[in-house]
Formats: sequence, structure tokens, C-alpha cells
Amino acid sequence: MTPTLELQDTIAVLNLGPDENRFSPDWLDTVNGLLDDVLTQAQALVTVGAGKFYSNGLDLDWLMSHGDRADWYVGRVQALFSRVLTFPLPTVAAVNGHAFGAGAMLAVAHDYRVMRSDRGYLCFPEVDIHIPFTPGMASLIQAKLAPQTAVTAMTTGHRYGGEAAVAAGLADRAATEHEVRSAAIDLMRPLVGKDSGTLGAIKATMFAATTAALAA
Repeated sequence: MTPTLELQDTIAVLNLGPDENRFSPDWLDTVNGLLDDVLTQAQALVTVGAGKFYSNGLDLDWLMSHGDRADWYVGRVQALFSRVLTFPLPTVAAVNGHAFGAGAMLAVAHDYRVMRSDRGYLCFPEVDIHIPFTPGMASLIQAKLAPQTAVTAMTTGHRYGGEAAVAAGLADRAATEHEVRSAAIDLMRPLVGKDSGTLGAIKATMFAATTAALAA
């Protein structure tokens, strides 16, 4: 199954999919098309997965079999991070389950995060799987996390559950499995109606160094 989009009044809910929601080229195409739709149909964005995973990030199987296209692929992934980071609407990731690696980076690229409290981890495992962060990925994480939290998250591979993620500033709220999505929608309701041109310009200025690193 592929990602889908539905509207809750003026809030778009982009469901990343029902499995590990790894970033295959087809998945990236679909998500970018749905983000185009969000811009014409909604005033805020919620992203969420279904079941055990929010997203496990890079499609390593695809990458292993298309090694000659690795730079192209990473560029596309980083372009998605940059797009979400500077999206001209309020955004929140409803982290319904595990968010690992690039999946955690996607969540961090949103304005806010609501994380499931009873199960699931947000984790940057790169240090343990021997994949150093690109400059763009490092910049993204460091733009959103307090300095010491970034050190711990990026250099130890620590797994943050919902409550620990809130305590560390990685997430804004924790909610039970059945309330993660509704809590994210509730977080967006007071923020709808902001001028998208102004909001997009503010985010572009705020994160200019990170978007430049992601595009490099």
C-alpha cells in the first residue's frame, strides 16, 4: 500500500503507509505528490504511519542494488527533509511507532512531534550501523535539538521512548497509541490560517544554513 491523504476540516493527514514506510523512489514520488495536494487543499499538515512504524527511513535494499545511484537517491531524500523543514504550513509528525534513522530525521523536520507513549522509539542508529551522517543530515538534527541532546542522540544511538523524547525536547507531547493522531490534529487546530507566504519565508530564513547543507 502507498501513502494516502485525507482531510480533517482544513488539516491534511498524510498517512505514510502501513508497513516500515521506507523511502523507496516510488514512495518519495507519492509523498511529494501528496504534499503538492496539501498546499492547495489544507492549512496544516499532520503525518502519521500505521501500526508498528512511523518510518524506518532509507530503503537500504534499493540502495544496495542501485549503488551507482546512491548520490541521486540521498539527494532526493534530503530534498524531502528540506521541503518539510520549510513547508509553508504548520506541521506535526504523529509518531505512532518506531522512527529510526532517516525516518527520525523526517519527524524532526516537522515543526512539532507527538509521540506514542507506550511503545516505539525515536532513534538515530547511524553510529551503530557504521553510516556517518551527511553534513545536511547533521545540520537538520542539530538545528532542532538542544546541543547536548544532539550529542547523545547522534553519537550513542540512544533509543528515546515517548516520555523520554518529550523530556529531551525531541517531542512536544506524548500520547497513547489511540490518541497520537488526534493529539497531533488538536495541536494543529489553533495554528491554521497563518499566511503561507509569510510562514514559508520565516522558515526559509530560520533554516537557511540547513537547507543549503541538505542541497549540497
